[in-house]
Amino acid sequence: MSISYYDFKNLPIQSQCELVLSEGRVISEISKDGLKFVLYELSSFSVEIVYKTINNKIEGLSVFQNKGTL
Repeated sequence: MSISYYDFKNLPIQSQCELVLSEGRVISEISKDGLKFVLYELSSFSVEIVYKTINNKIEGLSVFQNKGTL
């Protein structure tokens, strides 16, 4: 599935999470201070989801546009 950065940002947070978990590709993962930070690649942008490791609940979500190198 291909979705633009702007269309993704306009989705409700629950739909964003579902799309990332079903369609995203894990790029990086790190744990620190009881949190797990997972970076996913989706279409032409990236999404970071922060999980609380004790209960694996989502604590936050950030979306980043992928910029090409000049």
